[in-house]
Amino acid sequence: MSYYDYVLVGAGINGLTAAALLAKKGRKVLLLERNAGIGGCLKTEEITAPGFIHDVMATTLVLFLTSPAYGVIGKDLEARGLKFANSDLPTGVLRPDGSHLTFAMNRQANVAAFEAAATGDGAAFEREMAKMAADAPFLFSILGGSLWSGGMVKTLLKEAWRRGPRNLLAWFGEALASSRAHLQSTYQSDLVHALWAPWGLHCGLGPESAYSAEMVKVIAFAVELAGCPIVVGGARSLTTAFARLIGDFGGEIRVSAEVAAIVAGDGGSAGGVRLASGEVIRAKRGVICSTTPDQLYRTLLKDWPTPLPDAVAAGLGSYRYGKGNMQMHYALKRPPRWRAGDDLAQVALLHLTPGLDGVSRASNEAERGLLPVEPTICVGQPTALDRSRAPDGAAILWIQLPEAPRVIKGDAAGTIAVPADGAWTDDAREAYADRVEALIARHIDSFAENVIARRAYSPADLERMNINLVGGDPYGGFCGLDQFFVWRPFKGSVNHRTHVSKLYHIGASTHPGPGLGAGSGFLLGSQLA
Repeated sequence: MSYYDYVLVGAGINGLTAAALLAKKGRKVLLLERNAGIGGCLKTEEITAPGFIHDVMATTLVLFLTSPAYGVIGKDLEARGLKFANSDLPTGVLRPDGSHLTFAMNRQANVAAFEAAATGDGAAFEREMAKMAADAPFLFSILGGSLWSGGMVKTLLKEAWRRGPRNLLAWFGEALASSRAHLQSTYQSDLVHALWAPWGLHCGLGPESAYSAEMVKVIAFAVELAGCPIVVGGARSLTTAFARLIGDFGGEIRVSAEVAAIVAGDGGSAGGVRLASGEVIRAKRGVICSTTPDQLYRTLLKDWPTPLPDAVAAGLGSYRYGKGNMQMHYALKRPPRWRAGDDLAQVALLHLTPGLDGVSRASNEAERGLLPVEPTICVGQPTALDRSRAPDGAAILWIQLPEAPRVIKGDAAGTIAVPADGAWTDDAREAYADRVEALIARHIDSFAENVIARRAYSPADLERMNINLVGGDPYGGFCGLDQFFVWRPFKGSVNHRTHVSKLYHIGASTHPGPGLGAGSGFLLGSQLA
């Protein structure tokens, strides 16, 4: 029987971060991963053709690059091979008629571009970013700090003293606005609306969702500051650097090691884990699980000697998952030639959408179980940033479709046959991918002739690759206000503790939610000794 200080279950970005921080503190840690490789949604493979290196799921690392976690261990990771590639044009939007707007890592250029779109929009953007800069210390302490803590109480009291109670409440009221309300009341140009409307989707929110405006403003602030960076050589270079860091401080990582159950220790606390193989591994100080609530409470605690508390059982019964996600990847003979302008070839992450109403429609269709008529298409161009991703002269495209139903109830366009049981079949996936490809091909010269190979992953495919992506939901659960902040994952949740002593819960299903910022792993790893 093996003994460690901490045993961690799940080697995604949060598990890796927590393990690295604890190992650096001198704790003996073991990180267990059920898959054959670490990284969770950070997965790099040659999935289309030899020499074409694709990040199968997540690719943009702006949240990690700007995170407290990176501030603490970034230099350690860089010393172990981590390098970023970036573009001066991190994002942009392209509409069906060819009208487009690009966003730079340059305030003056962005103000000028917005002003050209509509008189006054440049000044409005400058005002919004100035407000964001002033609010940043307070805002980011809420978005990324421990909400149930003395430090948070002090932060709120200090802010109430500085602003006054009524003004602080007014600030929270404004922070709960939807992105539709914010965009339409702040900017005149439909093109500016179209630029920002899709970004809420990357937070698991639609344009009408509460607090989506604040998240869109946070993204604008972060992207202008740090761009939309990717890892040179693929996301696997980041996970390799993590593995080296953990190993250099005595930590261990085991892959293809599926955890079947949490085992009890002294006094009913979590004492370790039992693998599917039957092996028992003991943890002296605690077990940390980067999983969904269902995986933790229904599977790993299934045979726990005491029943779930009523509040936990109720929270588990009402926990909801969000829309599914779909990924597509292309190997191309040459970089795409965008009909609307050569500048689009340098955009790291380009959104194709009719605009704010188009995002609303597609998001609503997916939430109702329909295949959207015209989905929001996120086009990543990794080879514009990192030439090592493809053979000389060739290119790849990374496509994300954040509006995909977990279960297919119908096709909003009425042209794709829907399986009777609503399951994502290979036929349904490829038919929908054909629709998306036709939308992309409108904007790129001779696209079909340029394609070497295409690979698509449905929400069901993504869940098979990562058990935490329930129904293809990449965000660990619905991110609406009632299931976020202090209410994530349950209404009675307190930071990352569970009802079992020495058992901790991290990952996208816990505060501060999904994304590659490693927030929950950093918070817990920083707090535990």
